[in-house]
Amino acid sequence: MAAAADLLAAGGADAATTRAVADAAGVQAPTIYRLFGDKQGLLEAVAERALADYVDTKSRRVPDADPVADLRAGFDAHVAFGLANPAISALINAPQGQVSRAARAGIAVLRERVRRVAQTGRLRVSEERAVDLLHAMGTGTLVTLLQKPPGERDALSSAAREAVFAAILDEQSPAVPSGVAGMASALRAGLDDLAVLTPGERHLLSELLHRIANSTDP
Repeated sequence: MAAAADLLAAGGADAATTRAVADAAGVQAPTIYRLFGDKQGLLEAVAERALADYVDTKSRRVPDADPVADLRAGFDAHVAFGLANPAISALINAPQGQVSRAARAGIAVLRERVRRVAQTGRLRVSEERAVDLLHAMGTGTLVTLLQKPPGERDALSSAAREAVFAAILDEQSPAVPSGVAGMASALRAGLDDLAVLTPGERHLLSELLHRIANSTDP
């Protein structure tokens, strides 16, 4: 896997042929097939490990005192990781039928950051919608940037980030929820702390607040 990672970084997936990886690792080609099935299986394993290491580092980072600043830093870190690891990013973002374990862990980190924002009342939409929009914008921005030469990327990432933030956040009133949708998102984010409600009542109220929070979605 280390040999494949080095070849990927140096020349992309085309450089990481079965023969090249076997030679670099000092093994016979059948070893790769026995361990990973084929070249694609090996490359997916390499991408999974790289993403898992990145997500682990991200999850252990001390959160910013301002949850919005924390969310903004997370968006920038996601794009920066992809640009620094284009071959890995291409493998991770390739169409596939199943989301990897590391990718699910990354979404969980994003979901927790969005939850912290919702608890302040600054979320205009439901947490689920905010996560979907941030993930879609982050992934789309990264794919677009990777298709451009470094000198032509300009400030696309920050522009995309601020566009999606404007759609999901109200940063002008950090202490006051943004309208009915903001109040619904803030209340829904704190339902787990309402011991006065039964689990069934919390579930029902969560569904109702979710509908209210999404009633004015962009």
